[in-house]
Amino acid sequence: MLTTATHTSSEMSAPIAVPPRAPRAPFSFIGERLWLDFINTDAVEYGVEGLPDFDALVTWLERAIALDAERALLMRRRAVQQPSGATAALVDARRVRAALRGLAERGGVLSEVRRDALGEINRVLGRSAGTRRLEMRLDGSFARSFVPVGDAFAGLMIPIVESAADALILVELERVRRCADPRCARVFFDNTKNATRRWCDMATCGNRAKAARHRARMKSP
Repeated sequence: MLTTATHTSSEMSAPIAVPPRAPRAPFSFIGERLWLDFINTDAVEYGVEGLPDFDALVTWLERAIALDAERALLMRRRAVQQPSGATAALVDARRVRAALRGLAERGGVLSEVRRDALGEINRVLGRSAGTRRLEMRLDGSFARSFVPVGDAFAGLMIPIVESAADALILVELERVRRCADPRCARVFFDNTKNATRRWCDMATCGNRAKAARHRARMKSP
């Protein structure tokens, strides 16, 4: 998976206080693909925005292993230094998310949706100058990373759009599903052998559907 590097030698030693993070609902990673999990941050139950602020975006990238802990801290410090840049990055992330939702839900059948998503992917890739590297993590595993040149905020969406690009290249859209529960907007990649997965998560939407069928049977004469 591609991660985003953001540090410079001066930032590493900068004594900048990072505000404490407010508690928030845990993120759900059930999409089987990074770009789909990112889309699902707009599908939190009860209509609550999953990315209410820049810190939530950094936290999600960190939980998704698209940003390591050291670099996440550096991005939070950068946000304190450049709050307008952090706000713009959050707005841009939501724009990317909206475009990718269209791709997930309608891209498999509408070529114009695929073209629109392609334009958004290339917009992000085109404005994010930098270099790609292979890095060793603390646990000994390896990961690709992107080191932006100039605006560090611009590189945050690189792992997301590259994941979506992989879906287009590998012709995966026909396996992308929206949860069968009409109350749920989560999307996922169906990697079952016979393409029969219907629910984003059996522990939540799947069980609700089973309970509803059971109640219907109990009420029938």
